[in-house]
Amino acid sequence: MPEMSEEENRLPPGQHIARGRPVIHYGRVPTFRPLTWRFQVFGATETGRVHEFTWDQFSALPRTSVIADFHCVTKFSIMGYEWEGVSAAELLAQVPPAPGVRHVMIWAEYGYSANVRMDDFARETTLFATDLEGKQLPPERGFPLRAVVPHLYAWKSVKWARGIEYLTEDRRGFWEERGYHNVGDPWSEQRYSYQEEPGDGPL
Repeated sequence: MPEMSEEENRLPPGQHIARGRPVIHYGRVPTFRPLTWRFQVFGATETGRVHEFTWDQFSALPRTSVIADFHCVTKFSIMGYEWEGVSAAELLAQVPPAPGVRHVMIWAEYGYSANVRMDDFARETTLFATDLEGKQLPPERGFPLRAVVPHLYAWKSVKWARGIEYLTEDRRGFWEERGYHNVGDPWSEQRYSYQEEPGDGPL
């Protein structure tokens, strides 16, 4: 039996390495208007107020890069993507959540959303990317801003991100309301809501 490559050893169960770099998204690619674009942090913030970043303000935040594998719930994986942008930790420092916050809703164009547990959101590998593989994100891959939560299935890595909402109680996002697993851990193959265990999702 042939030995598995290093990349194959990094694959979660049920995944295969993609041929090429597929692009999947719901709806049309939005138009970016930098003068009117805003990114909001709202909900249960520490101050109780909404914080808003213009594109220039967001672009001026400290930047970081992450090299991470990318796992789509449709069972393909892309190995070793290099993302660059603003870390979730930086946003949490800029706009701290209230003490009772346990979840985050990531919001995007057209009202798309994905909920993420705070423990997942706050990981050092979570960021809001503007660049991929050393180049500006292509529009179809999420330009100008894409959430990247690489240790969860890729639907949690929301394209065209426009804000985060701090939640004291969990709430399902767009695909979670349509039958996807509330958590989305590839290593546990948490693909669909019927697989959820007590405590995985909102009551």
